[in-house]
Amino acid sequence: MIKLKRVGQYAFLILASILSVFPLIYMLIAATNKSVDVIKGKMIPGNYLIENFKSLMAQQDVGGAMWNSFKYAIVLTVISLIICSLAGYGFEIYHDKGKDIVMNIILLAMMVPFAATMIPLFQMFSSAKLLNTTMGFILPTISTPFLIMMFRQSARSFPHDIMEAARIDGLNEISIFFKMFFPTMRSTYAAAMTITFMNAWNSYLWPKVIMSDAKSMTMPMLVANLKAGYVTDYGVLMLAVLLCSIPTIIVFFLLQKSFAEGITGAVK
Repeated sequence: MIKLKRVGQYAFLILASILSVFPLIYMLIAATNKSVDVIKGKMIPGNYLIENFKSLMAQQDVGGAMWNSFKYAIVLTVISLIICSLAGYGFEIYHDKGKDIVMNIILLAMMVPFAATMIPLFQMFSSAKLLNTTMGFILPTISTPFLIMMFRQSARSFPHDIMEAARIDGLNEISIFFKMFFPTMRSTYAAAMTITFMNAWNSYLWPKVIMSDAKSMTMPMLVANLKAGYVTDYGVLMLAVLLCSIPTIIVFFLLQKSFAEGITGAVK
């Protein structure tokens, strides 16, 4: 009976794994086929990959879009990690009732949909002449309540005795943060980096609003442009989606162990 139950569990897990991986497999197969074959639902790899790639490069500036996405995502990730970790560290290490009230207000901001603030943000950024700029891309999401909360939760496990000893030895607060807190929270930083990079890379709505110049186009915007015409070449579209997905897949697989440790550590 126990063996039968275990077989059922493994069968369910295998089925769930296949269903999870199927979209990626279908995307890989579709990128090698003609548009007609993709529409027909062909599930066998074709020999049209090079032609699809040539067509994609002829239609869109893939190199420029890829560079813009990397630039925006990396800059946003680095700055966001510094600001959110400092905020989370400060909220927990220098804890008082006033900071709890401020933290609750920050968490309430998670309930406000971005669409509700998009128009005022656009007006502000237009007045500040930040359209089509890296700063315009990163400022709205440079600090998020989720990351601040995650770093605050992680800071709760940071031993205060070590901090007191460091202060007695003459270290200032900034040195304590960068020399002691930062190295011990590497898994949390890895998890936060994965989340921030993937969100920045896949961001579409705000870049679409703020980036009106074709030279500032990102990869999600490029993929959307391929669907904007009267006729869609689904082989080319799937290839573009594949190219857009590769960086986030690589980042996640490289950091998946640290990501799991950081997430579980943040909620203890």
